[in-house]
Amino acid sequence: MEAARRHKGLLMVALLAGTAAAALLSLCVGSVSLSLGEVAAALLGRGQGVSGSIVLYARLPRMLAALVCGCALAVGGVIIQGVLGNPLAGPNIIGVNAGAGLGAILCSALLPASMTAVPAAAFAGALCACVLVYTLARRTGASRITLVLAGVAISSMLSAAIDAVSILFPEAALGAGSFMVGRLSGVTVAALKVPALLSLLAGAGAFAMSYELDLLTLGDEVAQSLGLSARAARNLLLTLAAVLCGAAVSFAGLVGFVGLLVPHAARFLVGTRHRDLLLSSMLLGALLVTVCDLLGRVLFAPFELPVGILLSLLGGPFFLWLLFRQRGGRRL
Repeated sequence: MEAARRHKGLLMVALLAGTAAAALLSLCVGSVSLSLGEVAAALLGRGQGVSGSIVLYARLPRMLAALVCGCALAVGGVIIQGVLGNPLAGPNIIGVNAGAGLGAILCSALLPASMTAVPAAAFAGALCACVLVYTLARRTGASRITLVLAGVAISSMLSAAIDAVSILFPEAALGAGSFMVGRLSGVTVAALKVPALLSLLAGAGAFAMSYELDLLTLGDEVAQSLGLSARAARNLLLTLAAVLCGAAVSFAGLVGFVGLLVPHAARFLVGTRHRDLLLSSMLLGALLVTVCDLLGRVLFAPFELPVGILLSLLGGPFFLWLLFRQRGGRRL
């Protein structure tokens, strides 16, 4: 027991160090390479000229956006998989990201002057998608594969609604291409304040309910026999997942597969106890999005590949592998 605890502690330290290194590297590397001294001077307010502007107004907001986006989507994925009891579930797979995107673009179309309302609208859209999928799973008793296919259908309909709003309200569609693929360039610190605060509060709530998540994975009957109101716990956890996904989508767009990839990797590393799973997923998610965003900047320079495209290239094959290894589905 003590050795396992020490192993997990060392693993968390390694993940934290890796995330910090990736974040620092993202400040140094780009179309203009900067030294550690130049980055440090800019962060301490001593930077001057072009290098200081690049760090403070371009790379620092982008790095913070990658960290917040990765943490939020990864923790949201852990919650959704735990609540639905389905390892194939993920925010983008079952339509939660698309619901948040529809809420965000509707808010931009109907309330163009109110940027602070975008995170709230994204949360509302994500929550509606969560409730729809959960209700479908609960009332139909759908199998894992059936639930995922229904989620894919819901996601497609919501994506079509996003396209329709973009056509009907052209002014709201400015940057819609970047929004649909998921891009972190152009994010400002001001745009991050509300989503980061919401992600912090929802993440803290998820950690506080990690024991309830452990009980829910045992089944409703067992959870209720141990004194847990399963329905209330599921509703609250789904709300937290909606806050996390909505916050990320509000500034990053439809970044996919983080909430599917990261929880599986975290389970492999630390097991199924949700307190450890949530913390490791938070660090892994931040690391994954930061590294993918960095690679998108440097692999095809001077062209830039949005982070959402790289994540889809990674997540698509992984999702197919998960589908094929499910034993509950029939072979065609």
